[in-house]
Formats: sequence, C-alpha cells, structure tokens
Amino acid sequence: MILKTLKSYFGYTGFRPLQEEIIQRILSKKDTLVLMPTGGGKSICYQLPALLMEGTAIVVSPLISLMKDQVESLQNNGIIARALNSVNDETTNANIRFECRQGRVKLLYISPERLLAESNFLLKDIRISLFAIDEAHCISQWGHDFRPEYTQLSVLRDQFPAVPIVALTATADKITRQDILQQLKMKDPQTFISSFDRPNLNLEVRRGYQQKEKIRSILAFIRRHANESGIIYCMSRNKTEALAEQLEEEGICTAIYHAGLSTAQREQAQDDFINDRVQVVCATIAFGMGIDKSNVRWVIHYNLPKSIESYYQEIGRAGRDGLPGDTLLFYSLGDLVLLAKFAADSNQQEINKEKLNRMQQYAEADICRRRILLNYFGETMEHDCGNCDVCRNPPQRFDGTIIVQKALSGIARTHEQIGSHGLIDLLRGSVSQEIVERGYDKLKTYGAGRDIPAKDWQDYLLQMLNLGYIEIAYNENNHLKITEAGRKVLFGQAAATLVIIKREEKAPRRGQKKDRQPSYTLLQPELPLAVFDNEDPRLFEALRQLRKKLADQQAIPAYLVLSDKTLHLLATSRPTTVEAFGEVSGIGEYKKEKYGKDFTDVIRRFKGT
Repeated sequence: MILKTLKSYFGYTGFRPLQEEIIQRILSKKDTLVLMPTGGGKSICYQLPALLMEGTAIVVSPLISLMKDQVESLQNNGIIARALNSVNDETTNANIRFECRQGRVKLLYISPERLLAESNFLLKDIRISLFAIDEAHCISQWGHDFRPEYTQLSVLRDQFPAVPIVALTATADKITRQDILQQLKMKDPQTFISSFDRPNLNLEVRRGYQQKEKIRSILAFIRRHANESGIIYCMSRNKTEALAEQLEEEGICTAIYHAGLSTAQREQAQDDFINDRVQVVCATIAFGMGIDKSNVRWVIHYNLPKSIESYYQEIGRAGRDGLPGDTLLFYSLGDLVLLAKFAADSNQQEINKEKLNRMQQYAEADICRRRILLNYFGETMEHDCGNCDVCRNPPQRFDGTIIVQKALSGIARTHEQIGSHGLIDLLRGSVSQEIVERGYDKLKTYGAGRDIPAKDWQDYLLQMLNLGYIEIAYNENNHLKITEAGRKVLFGQAAATLVIIKREEKAPRRGQKKDRQPSYTLLQPELPLAVFDNEDPRLFEALRQLRKKLADQQAIPAYLVLSDKTLHLLATSRPTTVEAFGEVSGIGEYKKEKYGKDFTDVIRRFKGT
C-alpha cells in the first residue's frame, strides 16, 4: 500500500534511505525527529503518512512562501492541501476551515502564530492525523535561525497528547537536536539522521579576491551556466543592489531580494525567480527558506556566511533534483572582521563566535571540504570526495599519528575539560595560570609537543577537528571532546594522516610585483551537456519549452509540471505512449493523465513516428 501510494501520487517506485522506516514509525503514531539535507526527501516523510492516515495533517511552517510552494506542489500531484495564513482573505480562510471540518483536506499548512490562535477552535473541531514541524531548528536557541514564536509549540503535546509529532530539519547539530526534543515534549522519540552527503554538489572556496576579481569570476561562472537558475548571497542590502546592477549591465536577468524591500517587491522577486523570468537572484540570507525550486543549478556566496548551518542550508538549494550543482564561496579577511563584530554584539555572543570560527576553519581548510561539512553534523566519511577544490588540487600529506595521539592524550588526561588554547599550552609545556592552577604541569603529556610551534599546533588541531577526531562542546566552555574516530587513533587502532603545513608567503614589499591570482576558469563548455547516456539534448530542449508553455497556461512554476531530472529521463527513454510516460520516475497517476499526451506527442514527432 505504501509503495503504491508513493508511485500513484509522487511517481517514485522506491524510497530513499531512511524514508520508509520514518514513514512506518509515523504510521505507528510515534514521535519522530528527522534530519535530512535540503533536497534529501524530508517532505515525503510526512506527506505520505498524511495520505495514508485518517484525518488532516497539520504542517507548521515558518514562511508563507514555503507554504505556498509546498501546497502548489501537492495540488499538482492531485492531493488536497491548503494553507491557512494572513495572505488569504477571510472568505478563503473560512472556506478552508469548512473543508477541514468536512475532512476533505489531507494536509493543512499553518504558521506557528496562527496554529496557537486556532488550537482551541479549528484544531479542536477536526481529526488530526499528525503534527509536522518543518524547519524545526527554528525552535532552538542553539539553532542558526531561532524564532521565538516556535518555542510555544510545546502546547501541542499538552493539548493533543495522542497525536504523533514529527519534527524535520535540514541542519541541526547535537545540541540543537536535543533542544528540539525537549521543547516539543516528545514522548519516547526516535531520531533519524540521514546522510548529509550531497555528492552532486561541487564545493569551491576562493580566498582573498578583491571586488573586481569577484565580478569577473561571477560573470564567467554564470556564463558557464547559461539559462540555468542560481542564487548569489551577499552580506548587505547595498551589495545585493550593486551586484544586481552590474549583472544587468552584462545582460543577465537579475532580481534583488532583501529585508529592506516592501513585501510586494520581495514577493515579485521570488515569483520571477520561481517562474524563470529571471535567471539570478542577488539576495541576503532572508531569501531561500521558502524556495522548493528543484532546478536551481548553482549558488554563490559573495561573502563568508556566519555559520556552517547557514552555509549548508543555502548551498543545499542547488541541485535539489539530484543533478549536478555548483557552489562557489568567496572569503576575505574583511568578511571575517565584520561577522566577528556581529557575533560579539549579538545576544548569544559565545555561541555565534564559535559557529563563525567553524565557518572560518572550513573556508581556510586544506583537507576535503565535504568531510568537514559531514563531520560538523556528526557524520564521518572515510575517503575524500573528489568533488571539491581541495580534492582536485590535493595538498601533500604525512603520517601524523604520533602528533594526533599527543593531542588526544592531553585531552583525555584532562578529562575532556580543556579548550584548544589550554591544550596547546599543555603540549608546549607553557607555565600559564590555567596549567599551574589545574595541576596540568604534573601530567605525563605536559611538554610532549614542545618541538612543534604553537601556530602549527593550532593548524593540527584544526585538521583533527575537520577530520572528526575531536569536537567542540560550545555549551561547555568550548571544551574539546574525543570522538569515536579519535579514540581509534589514540589507542593505536587507526592511523592519522595530516596535511603538511605551508605558510603563505609574506606580502611583497612596495615596488615588488605581486603574482595575480587567476580568475575563475571555465571547467565546462557553456552549452549544456546531456546528463544521461543516450540522451538527446535537442529533445530535452523541446520538452523544456513544452513544460514552460504548460506551466504558463496554469500560472505555476515550470518545475512543478515536471522536474529537470524527469525531463532528462524522458529525453533518454523517449516514451511514445501515455502508459510508458507514466513509468518514468517522478510521474504519478495525476501527472500521467494530465500531461502524458502533450509530452508523448512531442517525443513522437522527434522520433518521426
């Protein structure tokens, strides 16, 4: 029944990892926390149970734009879904309440504020199948996008004790996960953590670029992605506007999105992007959470993000359909100084400083960037990814097992109650106040690494952190903790390979010529290539034009008709009957009946049949 429903409504014949287990648990009416990367298939984890369970699923969502996108997508799959929000007029909202009371609505999307207002009225009058808390990291003060209104959602457990709660997020570290469970008062919850690996995303960092170099790189990057949608994140409103103006001068259709614009202007920018009327959006971090657009092919960060959570969520908006996506991050000292000031002036100074520090470490790393990202979310990868700039230009390495063991021994002998600076003092044999007061100068590890400069120890600890041998408990005064992978090295069960440290050359004296950094080079031809073997790129383009025509007729985004991936599969398999069309991944019964004839007509004309 589950697989039949999956194929019938969503067009898939099988589940992604963990999806089926999560769905079975929700169907058993048990509380669940789901962590999956953006594009990993979180929505189906609650949407499919909602279709199979009696009653209406209440989906708590932080943004009206996100609700709109989700509801349109479900409706285009033949599912009765609604959004109750302030954008609707009162007549529309009254009709939605009436439909809910009749039991016709399978999924009702609602903001946390309106949920609380309706908890003693509409919600008491309908049969609720489940509560789905989307973007659940917003509930936690440790989360990267904390929203105070989310903290009141604990009333759901009090008022509806028998209704299962599923919380879903793309980015949450250990502390945030624990806080979500506590805030929602979950009963015997099970946490499912999908792999955060997005191997289809190419990761690249460029350091020290000046403004003109950035512009040249961005233009080359966009031209490589002709006719493909992308997002450029900037730190300030002024920069989004200045950059958009420069791109427009180069003939690139660009929209602007930031909090200083009116609601109507922001909605227009988002609508233009979703409907492919513009190719690029220059935006602050205010843009993107409400975007389910599956065919975003690239994301650029003009400035350093404030945290790895923010960065990972933002780059995750590229390649949601599983096809290749490119990401490019520019990083400069100026970014770091400004973000450090923001962190120091914030209400959560220590937390934000530590998160920024980890982001800085990622940007400066000379080991596989994907391993760093995965480790941050508690996932260890045993091999380099081959799809980041560091892997493509690998640094020299050496057997650093003894160095790592010295550091790990120091952490263990202090009972994991020491920070990085204190550990370096311990290893270097420093007579600092902390070392003497705590008696660390009596430990066997004291002075064991005095032959290594303090600056190099900082680098080695950074590598150990990024390799997953240690982690930082920023809720415990930033003390270092040894991970399971680290214990294997400490006890001689595994070797540790470190990168040879290469210090950057000093800046040239005045009058000396400075080597110019090369601009971002084109790695692929500007014309799009076939994604699958035996694919006909000309047929793909014809199908893409048909999709746009059908989308315009319905006033919906093109990707809601069929995803890019499904179009590529059609251009490969070339089905000529409606039944064969319906067998292609991503095409359910509703879309088969609605679009099958139009697409197969185009395919038959191409095949001359």
